[in-house]
Amino acid sequence: MSYPQAEWHKAGVILMHTPGAELFNGVIHPSAGLFEHYFDVEQAAKEHLGYIRLLENNGIRVHTVISILEETGIDTLQTLAKKVLTYDISAIPDEDEDTSESYRQQTISEMSRGDLIRCILLQPTVKLSRTDNNTGYEAAYIQNPLMNLYFTRDQSITTPRGHVICRMNSSQRTPETDVIEVCYEHLGLKPILRIAGEGRLEGGDYFPAGTISLIGCGMRTNREGIRQMMEADAFGHDTVVVVCDHKFWQMQMHLDTYFNIIDRDLCTMVRSRMEAKPDQPEYVTCDIYVRQKVDKTYSLIQEDVPFVSFLQERGMQIIPIDTEDELHYANNYLTIAPRQIMAVGGQSEAFANQLKTARVKVEWVPLESLIDGYGAAHCMTQVLRREKQH
Repeated sequence: MSYPQAEWHKAGVILMHTPGAELFNGVIHPSAGLFEHYFDVEQAAKEHLGYIRLLENNGIRVHTVISILEETGIDTLQTLAKKVLTYDISAIPDEDEDTSESYRQQTISEMSRGDLIRCILLQPTVKLSRTDNNTGYEAAYIQNPLMNLYFTRDQSITTPRGHVICRMNSSQRTPETDVIEVCYEHLGLKPILRIAGEGRLEGGDYFPAGTISLIGCGMRTNREGIRQMMEADAFGHDTVVVVCDHKFWQMQMHLDTYFNIIDRDLCTMVRSRMEAKPDQPEYVTCDIYVRQKVDKTYSLIQEDVPFVSFLQERGMQIIPIDTEDELHYANNYLTIAPRQIMAVGGQSEAFANQLKTARVKVEWVPLESLIDGYGAAHCMTQVLRREKQH
């Protein structure tokens, strides 16, 4: 396996998840589902499938979560289902817990592959009560579905060392990491680390950038998660740049929502961040850590460095993204090769011309429904392999 050294290297293999019925509960109360607005579930699935086709037309191999689960061993699916199917007998004080648990286990053991997958994605709870009618039971059925699973950027990261299973900032997204870890295991890609305890790490905050790693620290990723990465030497780079967000705004929840990379010498940044003053919350700083040759630990060598200056000193040209395009997820594109990106369609002519002037090849992807989930082309992909450029 050739692991990504840089975000601009040619993408070879990507993991994605086409959303299905598990999305519905999220769109009926978008805010609670961590979404921006209501959007049509069926239209979202069509857009996602169209995006996959465009990636495949560019010679990229796309694995989907569902296709992997359909090939995964039944024992593994049953183990996942046992974690998420709950029988709530709190309203029946005389109910025998062992009998109820035995019944639950037996039911799972009889489930078909398709129903096991549904169970994993929907995370149902059966809240039982007694009745004099029929079987003696009735129930209220509650679901806690994995409605954000289609943002496969977040549950893991892929560094030059290998794959790391993240720990999500939101408790409702925590079970997603178990599903993604099963996908890695099935593909023969055993993760090198799983973030634990108080650590928080989400994939939208990470960029491999040639000789350095960029990792955002803010709303979704914290210092403890980054510390665990460093302690395990999981970044695979001698230099780690911690990009510090001081705003904590849902629209810019991850580093990839306000910054992205097109090539070794070209990137984008939303204008409000790029032009912010030191006394403004939009102002971005970074802390630079270097791995020591003797004991392989990381030491802080610079602190509170202006991020824009850091990029420019490394020879990066920065294309600013205006508010109108930012709110249409212009920055959340996927780089599939040097100066070649897959970006959300519908951006301004001015932004399109900026990319053209910088000799960037753009494939505009229709994602009008999916972006209402607070993410776009970059968020929906986990690049498992990039071909190192020579």
